[in-house]
Amino acid sequence: MKPRQLITLAAAAGFAAVSVCATAQTASKGKPARDSNTSIEATSDADSLRTERDRPPIARDFVQQPPLIPHTTRGYNITQNFNKCIDCHSWSRYQETGATKISITHFKDRDGRELSNVSPRRYFCTSCHVPQTDSKPLVSNQFKPATGLR
Repeated sequence: MKPRQLITLAAAAGFAAVSVCATAQTASKGKPARDSNTSIEATSDADSLRTERDRPPIARDFVQQPPLIPHTTRGYNITQNFNKCIDCHSWSRYQETGATKISITHFKDRDGRELSNVSPRRYFCTSCHVPQTDSKPLVSNQFKPATGLR
């Protein structure tokens, strides 16, 4: 193949791939394709879930399950420099705020050594903890809580 034909063929393939991706995004959930200037919140269905606000925690379903968050977390920022959760759940403030204090396990590194601050691997709370919601399962199932938790 001549170089000019090869370039034309590559360009056509690229345009076809972009067209297919845009069409697939538009077709999914009937939403317009998201461009780089559209925030994820603008195209998300997350608001359709009803988050329970400040209620007693839902019981855990399995051993070692991270506790669910019994309040909304909308607007909570967790960056490498700031964690909104720690404002209430830190050992120095939990009694004042009425929040559950951070578990001692969050102050250990991967080798089990105790740290003076929350371990970097436990700092991003929403990696494990999610807001609880009173919603029906997406698919029917026969799940039963662990025997020790009944």
